[in-house]
Amino acid sequence: MIAAVVAGAPVARADGPTTTDITFGRSDGTTTTGTVHAPADATGRPGVVLVHGSGTSPSPQYAQVAAALARQGIVALTYAKRTEDYTPAHRDYSLLAEDALAGVAALRARPEVDPAKVGLWGLSEGGWVAPMATARSADVAFLITIGANSGAPAAQQNWANETRFAAGGVRGSMVDTLGRNAIRVSAGAGLFAQADYDPTPVLESIRQPVLGIWGELDRLTPPGDSLRGFQKAFDRVGKTNYTLRTLPGAQHGGFTTTDGFDKGEDLAPGYAELMGDWVTALPASADRSADRPAAQAHSVSPLTPLSWWESPAALLAVLVTTVLAFAAYALTGLVRAWRLPRPGPARILVVTAGIGVVGTIAQLVWVASTRATSFGPLLFGRTLPWVALQVIAVCAVVALGFVVARGGGESAVARTRWALLVCGGVGFTLWALYWGLLLP
Repeated sequence: MIAAVVAGAPVARADGPTTTDITFGRSDGTTTTGTVHAPADATGRPGVVLVHGSGTSPSPQYAQVAAALARQGIVALTYAKRTEDYTPAHRDYSLLAEDALAGVAALRARPEVDPAKVGLWGLSEGGWVAPMATARSADVAFLITIGANSGAPAAQQNWANETRFAAGGVRGSMVDTLGRNAIRVSAGAGLFAQADYDPTPVLESIRQPVLGIWGELDRLTPPGDSLRGFQKAFDRVGKTNYTLRTLPGAQHGGFTTTDGFDKGEDLAPGYAELMGDWVTALPASADRSADRPAAQAHSVSPLTPLSWWESPAALLAVLVTTVLAFAAYALTGLVRAWRLPRPGPARILVVTAGIGVVGTIAQLVWVASTRATSFGPLLFGRTLPWVALQVIAVCAVVALGFVVARGGGESAVARTRWALLVCGGVGFTLWALYWGLLLP
């Protein structure tokens, strides 16, 4: 058992619940801090440990949920998430699950709590971690998830990107090719943590009661597909103690929203009561029931594995070859005698291809980092920067055609420079096709 150390006396809030700061040990010998949110004068109450979603920054939403649970008669523990070695490229779900179990041990030792009635609550990424912890330990009495996924993180992220772009009216190759391939290549390069993690085996191994909740307007997790995925996993192994609910008018984390993309200040109506009533009435409340899955504009589509020719190494080789070929062409052009006859198309090719490569990389970074749902003026469902890049790419290919048709001249050096130029142009064409610059 990992002991909890009280770091402060209980502080009563005006609305009733008290908060107590604690420090507790983790399985690797380190410690973390947490806050116990409890009904006033609580003893022998059910308890729940809140497991974080993705990210490293503290969020007030966990304290808000914990306070709401305390008002429902449930003692809730929020704790500082492990941020060491937690990056976009790496995170250890197994270690995070051990941290959640350390929180369970700490909460079970509290006088406010019945140790036989302590469960886990997981939001979003916590919906992968909390089930893993639940399956590992009989000390976990129940599991609640909100905005959890029944599929892999990479496929979920692609669905979220497609949903966001569709809401902004963006369509075509920027979404279908650039966005999808960006995730596939990131995963293949090891830059997308836990990209292919499959939660199904863990879900199938959980014996404790489960309450799965999805916001009706969730735009980060596919709410309908995920509810169906949980139900299929449970039914496949004959599990009967589960409750799956769609929360009307709620966003990803169970808060109010107007469209699923914004987040109100309050929990969605009925969210706290749903959790409180379900936990209090266990085991009878886990009665193998499921709501109608929330409607989605489109379903999650699996991301196909990278072929050898689109591996990060192959794509990098094409990019480097293209850049070096153009650089060699430009440098050798400093010698007047080596210049190509009628160099206009060659210059257009080098300039437009260079802009196309830099612009594509900028778009990749933007797609990976933006959370925008408004993209400014659109032309044929495309953002203006993307349209400009597509026009530039077409100009580069047309210029390449003129370069090929005109040939390299009479001297061996001129023909060598011409070959470098064609090599760079072909490399750029392949690059532009892969990333969607030359696709509708």
